[in-house]
Amino acid sequence: MIVEIGHFAVWLALGLAVLQSFAPLLGTWKQQQSWINLARPLAKVQFLLVSLSLVALGWAFYNNDFSVTYVANHSNSDLPWGYRLSAIWGGHEGSLLLWIWMLAAWGAAVALLSRTVPASMVAKVLAVMGMIAVGFLSFMLFTSNPFARMLPWFPIDGADLNPLLQDPGLVVHPPMLYMGYVGFSVAFAFAVAGLISGRLDPAWARWARPWTTVAWAFLTVGIALGSWWAYYELGWGGWWFWDPVENASFMPWLSGTALLHSLAVTEKRNLFRAWTVLLAILTFSLSLLGTFLVRSGVLTSVHAFANDPARGTFILIFLAVVAGGSLLLFAMRAPLLQNKAGFKLLSRETFLLGNNLLLLTATFVVLMGTLFPLIGDAMDLRISISGPYFNAFFVPLTLMLMAILVPGVLVNWKRHRWAALKAPLIWATVGGVITGFLASLWPEPTSFVGTLAMIMVMYVVIGHLYDWYKKATAFRQGIWRGSRRLQRSYYGMILAHCGLALVVAGITMVTHHEIERDVRMVPGDTVSVGGFDFTFEDVKPRKGPNYDAMRGTFLVEKNGRKVTYMYPEKRNYRVAQQVMTQVALRPGLIFDLYVALGEELDMPGAWAVRVYYKPGVRWLWLGALIMAIGGLLAAMDKRYRKPMPSGKQEQVA
Repeated sequence: MIVEIGHFAVWLALGLAVLQSFAPLLGTWKQQQSWINLARPLAKVQFLLVSLSLVALGWAFYNNDFSVTYVANHSNSDLPWGYRLSAIWGGHEGSLLLWIWMLAAWGAAVALLSRTVPASMVAKVLAVMGMIAVGFLSFMLFTSNPFARMLPWFPIDGADLNPLLQDPGLVVHPPMLYMGYVGFSVAFAFAVAGLISGRLDPAWARWARPWTTVAWAFLTVGIALGSWWAYYELGWGGWWFWDPVENASFMPWLSGTALLHSLAVTEKRNLFRAWTVLLAILTFSLSLLGTFLVRSGVLTSVHAFANDPARGTFILIFLAVVAGGSLLLFAMRAPLLQNKAGFKLLSRETFLLGNNLLLLTATFVVLMGTLFPLIGDAMDLRISISGPYFNAFFVPLTLMLMAILVPGVLVNWKRHRWAALKAPLIWATVGGVITGFLASLWPEPTSFVGTLAMIMVMYVVIGHLYDWYKKATAFRQGIWRGSRRLQRSYYGMILAHCGLALVVAGITMVTHHEIERDVRMVPGDTVSVGGFDFTFEDVKPRKGPNYDAMRGTFLVEKNGRKVTYMYPEKRNYRVAQQVMTQVALRPGLIFDLYVALGEELDMPGAWAVRVYYKPGVRWLWLGALIMAIGGLLAAMDKRYRKPMPSGKQEQVA
């Protein structure tokens, strides 16, 4: 009965989404305030209904209701209850319901928190989000219904959740990723609403900017969690594989980063409006493209959910309608986006324009590297694009991006004098060269590229610290009192840029200094890696809740002193009959020790063992977390809670 209530709630949500799509728009057209006022309550009720359906599906998993097809395919009575609940989004149908719930949550948040935005603009934004909801609710109900039952005959027990997904990472990674993916729908909705109303002024940019920033922060955390999960779960020791599905989440992050900077220019200077609208359309379109890649069956990946061409066709048509319709509206409104205001070559606008060009170039590189093999398969051509292609482009692009970060922060809007920029830029460059070169010598000298990367890392950090010091002391109240007068958005920018520098430092360290040993070991053997001695003591069987494991014991010593014990496992999941590697980690801020137990070899008691020493790898995820915190801090700037001054709310018409 509860499952049927959840199913009925989704149908009601679809009906309300249809009403939300048209009634507020008609209200703004006919100047009917009562219709305009429908937008907020419709969005809130839609969220409650989708939440009810999500709870109903969770109840079916918790109670092992194997008459529900989706539960039978993705759960088992032996599955721990925590994984039973996270299995809600462990397959295609449930992950789609999570996608829709996130969309409804964002719509409800807009309805609740956009009190300083005119009701007519909120109505248009929520109407656009309602149209997106109609598309996805229809997709779920007609092609991917998670509430379908197998009656009267259903299995006594379920087929179990994919063992790859039986991990704490599954609990947090998809929700964070979807919060970012789906959050960009708000930026898209604001762009389309601005085009419909002809209002694309600084006030419009200020309304859209915090929503975009929060979505970007969640996507940053989601991508970082996915990297962390792959690092310790798959047993390969890598943190990024340029997997097509990884790329599918990375592309909207790149274009979303460009969108954030473009919105800043539109808000501050009423420029780059065409850039901003196009980037909002592109970013959400790339989010939909990622949804298509994961669910269409056009690629094989550990991340992919479905293998159904019919579903892929539906999403592809929906993507074409969303992108094509919004671009057509953009073309019709293009004359409104012209602006005669200008800026000098040496200005913040110039560096932000360069930032956007580099980020869009990176987006194009990833897009081509992801789609070309798929296009080749369709033409019976085997095209293989892997890490060397992406790295060949991304290393110089990232270094160029970091090079313009510092002058982009130091210069003023509209124009800046070279004489005022020369001294701080020299300080940042000289400081970066000296400290970066010294840092590149640890734990041993690295290559030219590694040294250059560390120089750029220190250049960015020193340049931003210099800018903070100058701005904090400009108030002539002492550095600490002056620093408290700086805006949260400024501190958010500092954190995000320094977080990026820390990510690059981590990539440089782990790429150029990690040590890997693949060895055959029997109990009693010792292998030395990174100055540590790993002694293989034994392998013993261990029984888990729904798997049987062989658990290895490794004593780790340094200079004859015990450091720790590490316990990698080889697990065989009983229902799925799938063997998985569970690595052993000794994490640390400076380095990780990593042991993976491979296959048992022909010789009795001999095992294939992989041992890693990974310096700086944690900086990757710490840097991403700092970036996300910076984004959230910027979104909480108090000016976003205040209405725009009346003089800045002119119509663009």
